[in-house]
Formats: sequence, structure tokens, C-alpha cells
Amino acid sequence: MGASFKELYRKYDIPAPRYTSYPTVPFWSETPSHDDWIKHLSLALGKDQSSWALYVHLPYCETLCTFCGCNTSITKDHSKEKPYVDLIIKELDLYLQRVPELKIKPLKQIHFGGGSPTFFSADALGCLVDEIDKRVVREKDHFEGAIEVDPRRTKIEQLQELRKRGFNRISLGVQDFDPEVQRLVNRIQPFELTKQVTDWARSMGYDSVNFDLIYGLAKQTPESIKKSAELTVALKPDRIALYSLAIVPWIKPAQKLFKDEDLPKGEDKRKLYEIARSILTQNGYVEIGMDHFALGTDALYEKTKAKTLHRNFMGYTDQKTDVLLGLGVSSISETPDSFHQNEKVLNIYEQKIIKGELPTLRGHVLTDEDKIQRKKILKFMTQFEIELSPAEKTDAEVFLKEMISDQLVEFDGSWLRLTERGKPFLRNAALFFDSRLQRSQPQTRIFSSSI
Repeated sequence: MGASFKELYRKYDIPAPRYTSYPTVPFWSETPSHDDWIKHLSLALGKDQSSWALYVHLPYCETLCTFCGCNTSITKDHSKEKPYVDLIIKELDLYLQRVPELKIKPLKQIHFGGGSPTFFSADALGCLVDEIDKRVVREKDHFEGAIEVDPRRTKIEQLQELRKRGFNRISLGVQDFDPEVQRLVNRIQPFELTKQVTDWARSMGYDSVNFDLIYGLAKQTPESIKKSAELTVALKPDRIALYSLAIVPWIKPAQKLFKDEDLPKGEDKRKLYEIARSILTQNGYVEIGMDHFALGTDALYEKTKAKTLHRNFMGYTDQKTDVLLGLGVSSISETPDSFHQNEKVLNIYEQKIIKGELPTLRGHVLTDEDKIQRKKILKFMTQFEIELSPAEKTDAEVFLKEMISDQLVEFDGSWLRLTERGKPFLRNAALFFDSRLQRSQPQTRIFSSSI
């Protein structure tokens, strides 16, 4: 008889990356020069049938949610909207001047994230999309326009303006429906608000509605998360992201406001996930990847079945492109050869854009080894299996010895597979492919816990 889940959670609850990229950001070492970054963009888009996606970071929020780990700017001053939209368009123009391929290669995806994109008015959001469309060419058949919304700050006019412009996906920040949990995370959001925005999106013809939920929040209990999961399935979103609360107070000081005794940990925390997971799977949702669920009618599920699911800085996606270009403060871009992140401080980002400079903070030029390991991690994180060479299998049998013994991973010939029992420990198994982390062994805490 193997170890109990309680013992396993205690054993494997260690800091581990979420692997939205490889190398992970703390191990970026060589920032590409301006010329190299532009060259990498041009090379990627110069290939036949190449395409790109656009992520726009809209950082403003009216209030601070204490669980949040995103780059945000807290303000109630809506006069900031137009100047920020102008900065985004100016940054895009800087790229278009340097990378002419962006003008002609199909744009497959626009994603507005934040912050709270619905801090911006309907007019500001519509203007931003119009200015982008004046400059680039959308993919004709499979374009995806997506926006993250805060139901407390969302008006029907915002969704209408975006729908008119071809946006077809919406992601609602829900987190939890329990009033006491909402109070502690400073996000009072009645169920009726979430239902209203969901109904609006559906009535307008948005193809896919996603809910973001979090487990491990202060004062969450098995009873409260059961109710939140039941309320969620009652609204039947097409996709659900059920994230573990990432405790990173060394990055986000607001998380120090949580009392340690109020936060579920280890097996108690994971129990919350399993309760929610059970309710979701009993109601037609399929666990398509780490923390992500989708109905059988959703494109994420279809890509999972076809083994073509992709993962990038925006998480799991059914859209794979050669370039992800990030605009706005702190946003991250990627090509096959490098990563690039914008300045994280808003006024420094603004100053660089006004000077006509790309607002580079840092980045990473991938080595040949990085590219190999990146591909392996991506495959394992999206398909839960990978074929290894004889030498790799030998190394894996040593590195993953405990996980094999605990029946969390297994070998079928040369194939390494995550077992159903092992799904909660995907991040732990993926550590095998993380050559940089194995060589470094950091002495300070740089990742959230894996459970």
C-alpha cells in the first residue's frame, strides 16, 4: 500500500515553478541586445505561414485585492486611460517601424490582461482595438479576441464595443463566492454580479466564458469552496482555471496582511482543490492541464484530445503562434530564440516610450540546451507524457525515484507518464527537465509552493 495523499502533500509541498516559460524568469541570464531582440522577432515572423499574438497589459485597478500577484497600479483617476492607450499605440508603432513583418503577418490573438482591463471605458477599449486594427492584419478564420474582466467594474457597453470588434472570449475574475473570504481579500463581489456579466457575454455571442477561481485563500473551508464550486457549475462557464494561491510576500507585500493561521496549508489546502475538482468533473468538466478545466465543447478540450494544446505566459491556450508580443508596463514577449520583458515601473516605462525607446527591463537569449528543455517541459505540461532517450530514462529513474515509488509517475517502455494519482504533483515531476534550477539550487525563496 502506497503513501496516503496526506503524506504525499507533506512530502512534495516544495517551491517549484509553474513553467509558463523555460527558463523561468528568475533564471534569465542574458538579456538580448536591442538589435538581437528585433532580429529574433524578424526571424520568427519571416518563416512561411508564421503568425503572432498580442498581449496588452492594462495595469489599473480601483482597489487592491490582497491575494493578487499581478503588476497593478491602484487609482480611481480615470483620466489616466487615454494617456495609457496612447502609450500602448506608440509602443506598437515602435515595433512596426523596426519589424515590418508585423504589418503583414496574421495576428491570431489579442488578449487584454491586467490589472483590470475593465477599468478602461468602453470608448477607450474600442479606441485601442481600432488603433491596433489600423496597423495590422488579423487572421481571417480563427481570430481570438479575449479580455479579463472584473465583474465589479464591468459595464455592458464595454462588452458590446469589444464584441462589435470581433472579441469572442471573456475571462471573469471570481476567486471565491464566500462573503467572508471576499472581505478578507478585499474583493466584495456578489454572485449576482458574476451571473450578470456571464449572461451579458452569452447574449452577445461570446464563444467562451472562463472563470478564475483560487483555492488556499484565507478562511476558505471545505464547506465554502464546495458552495463556490456549485455556484460556478450553475453558471456553466466553458473554461475554469482553479489556481493555487501563490504566497509570494517577498514580491507582493500586501500578502503580509493575511494571518498565517487563516491560510490553509499542505494537505488541508489540497483538500480544497480536490473538493472543487470533484464537483467540476461530476458536472462535465475535463481536467485538461495543471489547474485548468474545460467542457467537452470548448476548444481547449479539443486541442487536448488532438495533443496540440499550447502553453505560454498567458497559460494554456488553443492558439499557437511563432511570436507573442507583449505591450504595456511589465508585459512579456517571446520568440523561439528569446524572451523580453518591459519595464515594471509605470513612469519608467512611460519615459522610455516617449523617448522612442523600446521599454526593455530584462530578457533572455535561449541557449541550444534551453530550447531543448523548453520543448520537453511544454510537452510534458500539456500532454502529461514524453518519450525519453535511454540516457534520459536512466537519469529520470534516479531523479524521480521517489515519485516512481509513490506511483506519481511511471514508465511505459521509453515513455515517462504522469499518473492520475500524480496530477497534483505535475510541477514536481517537471523539475526533472529544469536543468538550470538543478545546477543553481537557489538559497532564497523564489517560487511559490507546488501544492
